[in-house]
Amino acid sequence: MTKILLTSLLLLSALFTQAQILEPVKWKFEVEKISDTEALLKATATIDKGWHLYSQFMTLTPDQFGPEVTVFTFNKNPNIKLLGKVEEKGKLTEEITPLFDNILVRFFSDKVTFIQKVQVTAEQTVVTGNVYYMVCDDKQCLPPDEKEFSFKLAGFSAAPAGIAIPEDTAAMATENADSSTVKQSVSATIVQAPVADVDSDGGLWAVFIAGFLGGLIALLTPCVFPMIPLTVSFFTKQSGSRRAGVMKALAYGLSIILIYVTLGLTVTVFFGSDALNALASDIWFNLAFFVLLVVFGASFLGAFEITLPASWVNKMDQKSDKGGVLGIFFMAFTLALVSFSCTGPIIGTLLVDAATRGALLGPAVGMTGFSLALALPFTLFAIFPGWLKSLPKSGGWLNSVKVVLGFLELAFALKFLSNVDLAYHWGILDREVFLVLWISLFMMLGLYLIGIIKFSHDSPLPYLSVPRLMFAIAAFSFTFYLVPGLWGAPLKSVNAFLPPMATQDFDLSSSGGNHVVVTETGQETRKYADLLHCPHNLSCFFDLEEGIAYAKKVGKPVMIDFTGHSCVNCRKMEATVWADGEVLRRLRDDYVLISLYVDDKTPLPLEEQFVSKFSGKKIKTVGNKWSDYQASTFNINSQPYYVLMDHDRTLLVPPTAYDPSIPAYINFLDSGKEVFYQKSGR
Repeated sequence: MTKILLTSLLLLSALFTQAQILEPVKWKFEVEKISDTEALLKATATIDKGWHLYSQFMTLTPDQFGPEVTVFTFNKNPNIKLLGKVEEKGKLTEEITPLFDNILVRFFSDKVTFIQKVQVTAEQTVVTGNVYYMVCDDKQCLPPDEKEFSFKLAGFSAAPAGIAIPEDTAAMATENADSSTVKQSVSATIVQAPVADVDSDGGLWAVFIAGFLGGLIALLTPCVFPMIPLTVSFFTKQSGSRRAGVMKALAYGLSIILIYVTLGLTVTVFFGSDALNALASDIWFNLAFFVLLVVFGASFLGAFEITLPASWVNKMDQKSDKGGVLGIFFMAFTLALVSFSCTGPIIGTLLVDAATRGALLGPAVGMTGFSLALALPFTLFAIFPGWLKSLPKSGGWLNSVKVVLGFLELAFALKFLSNVDLAYHWGILDREVFLVLWISLFMMLGLYLIGIIKFSHDSPLPYLSVPRLMFAIAAFSFTFYLVPGLWGAPLKSVNAFLPPMATQDFDLSSSGGNHVVVTETGQETRKYADLLHCPHNLSCFFDLEEGIAYAKKVGKPVMIDFTGHSCVNCRKMEATVWADGEVLRRLRDDYVLISLYVDDKTPLPLEEQFVSKFSGKKIKTVGNKWSDYQASTFNINSQPYYVLMDHDRTLLVPPTAYDPSIPAYINFLDSGKEVFYQKSGR
């Protein structure tokens, strides 16, 4: 059983390591026209510091073990002829490395450009293929990877007489060119990101930390806290020696980790990556989570207890009497079942939060953090039993912890209801209604902490302890902080979790509020402007074609803002970065802003509905349309995602995602503007 536990933990550790995806090489594909019939196809690899990309021209003898060389493969195309081999331009290093048994290797660091000269026999065509490569640093190598490329060639002389282009090939080239309008345009640089990428705000580490904090909170509940001294005393007194007691405590802690991580993996397998990514905007998932968290909150407030069948607990308790490692494992399982009335709501909330972040391994990583925090005290107190004396005694304060968690669960639940309300434009949970509910909840929490409000399971409160007073002050302070939001205060610290300012009916600050955006003529209402609004009273479009047409008219570059009603990081960027005066001026004066909501549920007219060539799914709503466009064009579906374009949909600079750095965002906007006016000759 010990081997099984250790093997399982190693496998889970490997899963966690793989979750941190390494991509040391970023590729950029460009075309340089050198005559009416010839061009250079350039593939530039930007290599992270410390990593090496290996030369095409490195040879190894059959008895040598070494890295895979870089190989370019071009798909057959009757419209081009390859002239010579792929050349390499970059600083080449030759080095004998102990990583590969002291053989001589040839590699590039920092940056290298691979160039293939071609002869073109058609006015336009598309060259496709892939590059196979491997990267290593001084200690490790990543598995060989393969990147597909597509070069769009246009403006060349027609094929000479006697050379015909087969109709099917020409059709294929045209179709590929259309589908890659932006993805691999001549001057565009696209760093491809994984679909359903986890939030960049902390990523999986944020999930792990949230899980760890949840585990620490679970320790302070009445179902778990009293078990710590009892369990530790059992190990130290029944084991015969201190060493045996410590080993049993370690096995107990590892068993706890294994149980909860297995739960996280089960959620991952049950949902799958596609479903996890859909949770953030799906109506039924969000409504289910809202109801689930309300039930959890009511349970913590004392309305009822969520318990598992007694037969499950009895069976686990009986098996724990077997002794040995297996008996200890079932002891840990018994703890998990017995404490479920306290830990269940916390676990459920953590799993909901991890799942809606869109990361495939999010639930497993969250449960790793939770179980680690839960297991640590049982192990540490067994190693240092003297620390038990410093533990506070159990009492009514443990139930107070549950009640506080109940109020927080109810506040958290409102966010999921708000997601659905915004996506379907119900108008039930506007910003001021949301704020009123939060103000009420946190005011009641403060009154509970000072003893004015009491619940059925509470113990008498003869006096107010200092920690309880501090928490009460925090609750009241937060309540009073929220109140000015009813009259339009921005509330920057929580703005990302609130409905947007545009949903507020009463706004003295005039920084939001409902408004109808019209075109420059004042006669034509912009598409979806009656349903969607831009922050800070910015004038923007919500339809790509309409926005690009207007940009051509006024001679400005385009900024596409891929956003969503349920996107927390989008609201953070708008509340902090976009609110900066310099950023706001650039968005207002330098660009035509097009905000595309990928989770909006407004139905498309029947004549605009279609079947996606990218996913094969029926595109029925506005959100479907823009989500499909983002994924098929940029190979990414996380938000926020900002794209700066020319009028022909050519990228001006590489797109950017969530980055709270105001100087970096200003540089992003200025760089795009500079490229736009250089190209237009202004």
